[in-house]
Amino acid sequence: MRTADIKRDTRETRIQLSLNLDGTGKADIATGVGFLDHMLELFARHGDFDLIVRCQGDTQVDGHHSVEDIGICLGRAFAEALGDKRGITRYGQFLLPMDETLVLVACDLSGRDYLGWSVDLPAQKVGDFDTELAKEFFLALVRECPMSLHIRQLAGIQLAGGASGGQCLHKLLVERYICDKAHFLPLPGQKLQRGNAKGRIAACSRYGKLLTNDTIDIHDSHPILLCYITKRVDNKWKLL
Repeated sequence: MRTADIKRDTRETRIQLSLNLDGTGKADIATGVGFLDHMLELFARHGDFDLIVRCQGDTQVDGHHSVEDIGICLGRAFAEALGDKRGITRYGQFLLPMDETLVLVACDLSGRDYLGWSVDLPAQKVGDFDTELAKEFFLALVRECPMSLHIRQLAGIQLAGGASGGQCLHKLLVERYICDKAHFLPLPGQKLQRGNAKGRIAACSRYGKLLTNDTIDIHDSHPILLCYITKRVDNKWKLL
């Protein structure tokens, strides 16, 4: 089996990582960085890798050392597990649509390290995760398992001209649905009653759950993606 066990101790981090390329998508991740845990779990699941990661890092300072060093360890694990690369498919690519976002990833296990990064991350943080660390993670990965890796965002909401995410999404919704108003909901944990004076809830993303015909429960930390859209027809507010 193509496996690797990596251990790395520095002044900032202590990491143990196990990788099985011929696994079933099982993940056991504890990095101290919640968002990175989530991403690595998805990485293992969709790649059918078995992945175990344990990291003790100086996250009281920030997540930089932990994120970069885990990228280093993961790159080393891939290099060790691949061995002489006999019988592998050297090239691979994937085009992923997810709602308004479209991202292309292409990889060549060439033995030469290069990262092509064309990604717009306007938010400085996702939860407690500094989004600038995403590039640092992949840089560490390609340096330790030399490959050409291109990650390119082909579509997505762009925050041009200093507009906020809410403003951009509002504009997108109004243009897409030709609606008069796109109202953003309150913070997670709160509920909104339907059938108020201005209209009814007409659209709910996966970030909200319809509890009854009259109530929406907001259960995610991204209220910006949850909205209700109304259109005035014959002097009445109607669902779209």
